[in-house]
Amino acid sequence: MNKIILIGRLVADPELRQTPNNISVCKFTIAVNRKFADRTTGERQADFINCTAWRQTADFICKYFTKGSSIVAEGALQN
Repeated sequence: MNKIILIGRLVADPELRQTPNNISVCKFTIAVNRKFADRTTGERQADFINCTAWRQTADFICKYFTKGSSIVAEGALQN
């Protein structure tokens, strides 16, 4: 089973493109805070996860989300 749930904020505005067959593809990056802060500085660190959405989900994300928006993404992990 390959399932991942990410909760974070968009690093930049999502980019919407179309394939040659007119299928919508949205690429975006989510900044996800780590659970613990650095012991010496107290700063929280974040991981930056590149994501891709397809079809209606891609259209929805590009229409309603902008840089800094909170977002929850659920899907499969591909490395």
